[in-house]
Amino acid sequence: MSPARILLVEDDPSLAMVLGDALRAAGYELLAAEDGERGLHLALTADPALILLDLMLPKRDGLSVLKALREDRVSAPVLILSARGEEWDRVMGFEYGADDYLIKPFSMRELLLRIEAALARAEGRTPGIGEPGRSARFGAVAVDFAAYSLTNAGVRHGLSRRELELLRYLLEHEGQTLTRAAILDAVWGRDQDPTPRTVDMHVLKLRRKLEADPEAPKHLLTVHGVGYRFVRRPE
Repeated sequence: MSPARILLVEDDPSLAMVLGDALRAAGYELLAAEDGERGLHLALTADPALILLDLMLPKRDGLSVLKALREDRVSAPVLILSARGEEWDRVMGFEYGADDYLIKPFSMRELLLRIEAALARAEGRTPGIGEPGRSARFGAVAVDFAAYSLTNAGVRHGLSRRELELLRYLLEHEGQTLTRAAILDAVWGRDQDPTPRTVDMHVLKLRRKLEADPEAPKHLLTVHGVGYRFVRRPE
């Protein structure tokens, strides 16, 4: 599964750079436009999964772009990013077909969560409710537990049963520091006779499949002297 393509229409170069870096780090493919006309062209021709749209743009303002998109039946979610936070501005944005409205300045974490929620709704899923035991997604990685595989940036990798169980355990305890002993007990069980080195070897195998750079992991992190911690979004 390829990463979701996001179109960013923003004329502030410094903000566009910060947003672009954050979106790429979160695993999204980025398209960018600095004015309304270019943004409308890309929205109509590049098939973005989601559009981040400023309102005060050169050549063509954001509301005009949004109106044209909806008149052309472009159904991709549109999140307005604007310094204009008056009620009238927000009401107009929603009346023209925006899916969400975020007032500048905003936190990057909030933006990423709103993007995830909008993409989930667009795919017919309820934000916050996944399909336990069947699939998971983070960054450019999509895990299919039923097929014992994961896809990373379009490349498919098979998973052994232990790799799959280890990944499931890490996902279920996202953000927690897990000792090697706890991982061994949960994944291998007391009836087995593995060692802490067994955990390290399986972590190494997983990193080779789910990390862009296994030598500098962003998701499956080592907590020195303790064990491991899994994070969906790079820190």
